[in-house]
Amino acid sequence: MRGDVMEHKGIFCKFLVIAVCTSSILVINACTAHKPSEEYDIIIKDTLLMDGTGNPGRRTDIGIIGERVKYVGKISGEADVVIEAKGRVTSPGFIDMMGQGSYELVVDRGSAESKLRQGITTLLVGEGFSMAPMNEQIAQYLEIKPEWTTFAEYFHFLEDNKIALNVVHNVGAALIRALVVGDKDVEPTPAQLEQMKAHVEQSMIDGCVGISTALIYPPGSYAKTEELIEMAKIVAKHGGNYQTHVRNESSQLLEAIEEALRIGREASIPVHIYHLKAAGEENWHLMPKALKMIADAREEGLEVTADIYPYLRNGIGLESFIHPRHYADGREAFLPTLSDPEVRKRLQQEIETSSDWENWYRHVGKNWGNVLVSNLRKESDPEIAGLSVKEIAEKRGQEVWGVFFDLVMEGVGVNPKSMNEEQKHQALKAPFICVDTDAAPVNPEKIASCHPRAFGAFARIIAKYVREEKVITLEEAMRRMAALPAEILKIKNRGLVGPGYYADLLIFDPDRVQDKATFASPLEYSEGFDYVIINGAIVIDDNRMTEALPGHVIRHKR
Repeated sequence: MRGDVMEHKGIFCKFLVIAVCTSSILVINACTAHKPSEEYDIIIKDTLLMDGTGNPGRRTDIGIIGERVKYVGKISGEADVVIEAKGRVTSPGFIDMMGQGSYELVVDRGSAESKLRQGITTLLVGEGFSMAPMNEQIAQYLEIKPEWTTFAEYFHFLEDNKIALNVVHNVGAALIRALVVGDKDVEPTPAQLEQMKAHVEQSMIDGCVGISTALIYPPGSYAKTEELIEMAKIVAKHGGNYQTHVRNESSQLLEAIEEALRIGREASIPVHIYHLKAAGEENWHLMPKALKMIADAREEGLEVTADIYPYLRNGIGLESFIHPRHYADGREAFLPTLSDPEVRKRLQQEIETSSDWENWYRHVGKNWGNVLVSNLRKESDPEIAGLSVKEIAEKRGQEVWGVFFDLVMEGVGVNPKSMNEEQKHQALKAPFICVDTDAAPVNPEKIASCHPRAFGAFARIIAKYVREEKVITLEEAMRRMAALPAEILKIKNRGLVGPGYYADLLIFDPDRVQDKATFASPLEYSEGFDYVIINGAIVIDDNRMTEALPGHVIRHKR
């Protein structure tokens, strides 16, 4: 079913007048002709409502008819389902600002639970690469057999097969580049650039919310700023935004943010920065400066926001430890050369001594013990999941650099220890920061390992940064994880709780919410979200998964 996306004004515009009153939802109710004696599909009784505005919670009932909230206030009517929620909070469902993939929701139904169990009801997907536009070469690279070529066809594929969560899509700039130019480090010709822009425009017409870049990974890293500005201008014309894994998240973090801000200014487009971080101990001092850069740009009138995930280890492909210029002729051309001992020797020396790029080996203190192997390929040994590169070398009785190059050739993902707690606190105190998992939906029965953020990021915000460390209030956390993302993505009638809003709702005891996934045991579901309701359908019912598949593809509309 087709979802709605709001106009460029932003989700909070309608609350500007309401904000002067003591209760925004009470004002909404006063404008509603609805009578509370009506019969409902679902009534949530006696709950502490945290509506997403950041206002203090208040005790009330909530009535749902069909896909939407019909009434908030004392309800005397009847319902097919009555949920007694005394002692529990009801909030808007969370929006994952980098949920990576939606294809998994169709080909592996069990993967949705990793998102649902942490309160996520909507995914923003696509970072650099996306599931459309598609051709045979891209499909082969992604190891899929698509039934579509355009986003319009892909959206129908999702809807026809039904999905458990709502999804919002970006078009990936790296995918567009690979589609037209290939995966080599070459500049597009004027004709190729026009072809790339045409793909972007069609994707926006089909319903994408913006364009996304991942500027440390080839071939996306080969795009010059001017190329990105030209494509961003097309997105801006359709009211979308520019979302980016910036070009550097360590020693050149400030320069990378400045590039993103330049794109925003010259393309007249809102900017969102994925998983903001200052990686590497020698760079931790850059985080306050990065946050100030963003705050200053906002003061100047540029729409710019960012998100984080609540972990000190990031997640990247191990191949990112090698300078991206070595992939200039394409990944498939370069990786086989790693079998040559002389190539390995030269690369080892470069990695150990060079600092003219985002050198992750430096960021982990030149210590392979700080690099945990997580995402594995089919051909990888499942017993190495969760071990460091150093531990794998010891287990195999091999030299550590040789194991590193072997694992690069296997295409494994890793979790380098690169951040500190202070920068997480600093980020969460900034009002423009929201939350992401930076992970696709995951079925724990189908993989050996992954980053624990796939299962625990949103629950961890509540358990660690709200309840334990009191960095932000629970009300503010609800705003950051629901209303703020909806505002950024211009999603209409989601992210808040009130009459007319889609019934994407969570019912939970904030004292029991807990992330269980760790780096040692990452495939553990979060706990505490007793009820998850999406578009008026109960997906988690008193802590039990149902078979409901009520998710929408939320298309952007100019």
